[in-house]
Amino acid sequence: MTRFGLLIYPERCTGCSACTVACASHNQLTGHMYYNRLEFRESGTYPNASMQILPFQCQHCDNAPCVTVCPTQASYKRDDGIVAIDHDKCIGCKYCMTACPYNARQLNEHRVPEKCRWCPEMLEKGEQPACSATCMNEVRLFGDLDDPNSEISKRLAKEETYQLLEAKGTRPSIYYVKG
Repeated sequence: MTRFGLLIYPERCTGCSACTVACASHNQLTGHMYYNRLEFRESGTYPNASMQILPFQCQHCDNAPCVTVCPTQASYKRDDGIVAIDHDKCIGCKYCMTACPYNARQLNEHRVPEKCRWCPEMLEKGEQPACSATCMNEVRLFGDLDDPNSEISKRLAKEETYQLLEAKGTRPSIYYVKG
């Protein structure tokens, strides 16, 4: 069985926003809508200050609170691990937005929550999601977490990683390499 995941190398990110623009373009997002964004984290004080850029999006959790709280099952987890939204079932209650500890969902112009979809139409063609395919610095490595021969599985076996808000118990499908 396929279970998609993402390995992110924050130290490689230059903040160029190519991932954000590619995602917005591919998904025809308008206005304030961004499924992918960059979080700039400053630490230290001058002259020893530093900046880390953290690519951020829906974490496609194995134990997704947005799925658990949805009263209409509009938020659901696909067999391949992608957390998706069925807009025909969504009643706009925003419970999913409140439940998400990552603040990964935003309201579209129809007042319906939206989020990263991992570009399923691209995956069906054997392509990478728009954000991964566009990154020139290879910040993002997308692949099948359940395939021990996939590049992502091989790198996860070697790299020291962390997941965002691990204590929440959501079991994200996105791993960040410690820098």
